[in-house]
Amino acid sequence: MGRFRTPAPAASKYITPEGERRLREELEQLWRLERPKVTQAVAEAAAQGDRSENAEYTYGKRRLREIDRRVRFLRKRLDGMVIVDQPPADRKKVYFGAWVTVESDEGAQVRYRVVGPDEFDREPGYISMDSPLGRALLRRSLDEEITVELPGGSRRLAIVEIDYGPPTMSPARS
Repeated sequence: MGRFRTPAPAASKYITPEGERRLREELEQLWRLERPKVTQAVAEAAAQGDRSENAEYTYGKRRLREIDRRVRFLRKRLDGMVIVDQPPADRKKVYFGAWVTVESDEGAQVRYRVVGPDEFDREPGYISMDSPLGRALLRRSLDEEITVELPGGSRRLAIVEIDYGPPTMSPARS
């Protein structure tokens, strides 16, 4: 079997100002602080002699590759990002950055924020616009019902609130 892997689908290039700041801080941390420390440790380990059985050298080289891979990814990802810092003109529909409260058939309400794929793990209740739920919510209106295909089966949800301001309540955990 060859080394060819089918490429992953391209993730959306939208991000909030907070998410962009977080990625830039991570890039700065890796490039300016962590990489020089690891490079120095590898140089010291290499100076000890036989590198084939030197665990510090082997680990250091592996860690350098991990750092370089992440730095390349962050630089490439940040290069084409679209920072969304204004709400859309039509606030009656769900777009990027919206806080959306949905209600299940059982009456349970959950609040989500639709964000980009680089920041959905930042807070509880943040969902990626590329996720099945995120895609189902986009461009939908208040009181509209949606059906979301999930691994456990499909679920029906009704949109009961759309808000673009700062969160007025903490997001619910599902």
